[in-house]
Amino acid sequence: MMPIKGVIEPDEGEIMDIELQEDFLRRNRELADEVRLLLDKYGVTAIDVMGSIGAGKTCLIEAMTKRLKDKYRIAMIGGDVATTIDSERVSKHGIDVLQINTGAECHLDANLIMKAIKEFDLENIDLLFIENVGNLICPADYPLGTHKRIVVISITEGPYSIVKHPLIFREASICVINKIDLSEAMEVDPEKLASDAIKINPEIIVVKTSCKQDIGIDELIAKLGL
Repeated sequence: MMPIKGVIEPDEGEIMDIELQEDFLRRNRELADEVRLLLDKYGVTAIDVMGSIGAGKTCLIEAMTKRLKDKYRIAMIGGDVATTIDSERVSKHGIDVLQINTGAECHLDANLIMKAIKEFDLENIDLLFIENVGNLICPADYPLGTHKRIVVISITEGPYSIVKHPLIFREASICVINKIDLSEAMEVDPEKLASDAIKINPEIIVVKTSCKQDIGIDELIAKLGL
């Protein structure tokens, strides 16, 4: 097991709250562009993984890491309000992991990502997973400069989770419907969830998975072009 690289705590006033003025959102977008330029300079592909607490974000990253770590040099930034629990899970797969703890804030922002990626040796990374804070609302307004944005939704979140949170699905490039092995028990139709996502964003790619049953992971990797 490799230890995680560390924990980044935002300095006072650094977190950009969603309720602040539009100029903060504009500045976040500018910083996201700077993050993208830096990632592109070093040839690093970055993927923002968003979704509610318990949707399966960490499990999904673990499943992709196990398949891809012999092909790519992988790193991860774990975002959470507190603790390093999820980051420690992923670090067991032998990749560099750095934790961002946001305190009371419900999202990562581009400023924190810029601070985090400067802690890595980007010349030795091909693929960077960023696990956003568990939330289906706040992360939507804060692009991080990544090349893809995945939103993970779980069957256990019920039949209306997508239609109740449309913005994040408009901002995502891929929707992962996870825990499909529980569809019958939960009486939730994954095809209806997929239809809801496509109605909100006709360009979104939908992949149905069960991390526990190892279903759909290869399809997701293919859709990501990895």
